[in-house]
Amino acid sequence: MAKVFQATHVGKVRYNNEDSLTVIEPETYAVADGMGGASAGEIASQMLVETVKNFLSRTPQPWDENILAQAILLANDKILNTARRHEEYHGMGTTATVLSLDGQTAHFAHVGDSRLYLLRENFFKQMTEDHSYVETLVRRGELTAEEARVHPMKNVLTQAVGAMANLSIDKANFPVERGDIFLLCTDGLTNMVEDELILKILKTAENPADALIEAALDAGGRDNVSVIVAGVD
Repeated sequence: MAKVFQATHVGKVRYNNEDSLTVIEPETYAVADGMGGASAGEIASQMLVETVKNFLSRTPQPWDENILAQAILLANDKILNTARRHEEYHGMGTTATVLSLDGQTAHFAHVGDSRLYLLRENFFKQMTEDHSYVETLVRRGELTAEEARVHPMKNVLTQAVGAMANLSIDKANFPVERGDIFLLCTDGLTNMVEDELILKILKTAENPADALIEAALDAGGRDNVSVIVAGVD
C-alpha cells in the first residue's frame, strides 16, 4: 500500500493553473501540464486526467504500461477532436505522466516533459525521458544538462498529447521494492528546484508534496507546479 501526498499551485507569475493531477484507486497516479492559448492548456490537461480515469474505470486490472498508453492515446484523440471543433482551442496540448503500481511492479506511460522519479534508499533517478528540443540536444552531446536548464527553448516539446495524430508514447515497467518513493511532477518543480534539494525534501519532509511546492515558490514560482509523492510500505 502506498502513502500518497499530492499538491498543485498556480505559482507566482501565472494567472491560471494549466496543470492537472489525479490519484486513481488502486495505486495509480497521473500528472499533466497543459499548453495553449487562453484556457486551452487547462482544458487539455483536465481532459487528459479525466480520460485516463474514465478509461481505467472501465478496464479490468491490472493496468500495465500498455493499458496506460491506450488511455493516453484515447485522450490524444479527444483533445485533437475538441481542438478541431473549437477554433479557440487550436494548438492546445498537454504532457502526460501516468504510473500504476500492482504490488510487485511499477508500470508507466509518458509523453512530454513532466517527470517520474524513483527514490530507492540513496538511489534517486529520473525514470522518464523528456520529450523536448533541449533534451534532444543533451542526448546528442550538444548541450550540458546545466545549459539545458536555462536554454531559451527549454519549453519546446517534441511530443505532446493532443498536438499530433501520430503520438509516440514512452512506456516501461520495473520491479517495486518496499520503501520505494515515487515522485510525479510537472516542470514547474524541476525547472525551479535542483535534484539535490528534491531528494532532501523527499527524505525528510513530513508532507513532501507541500514542501516541494514551497521550494518551487521560494525559487521564484515562475510556472504552475504539481506533484504527487507515493511511498511503498
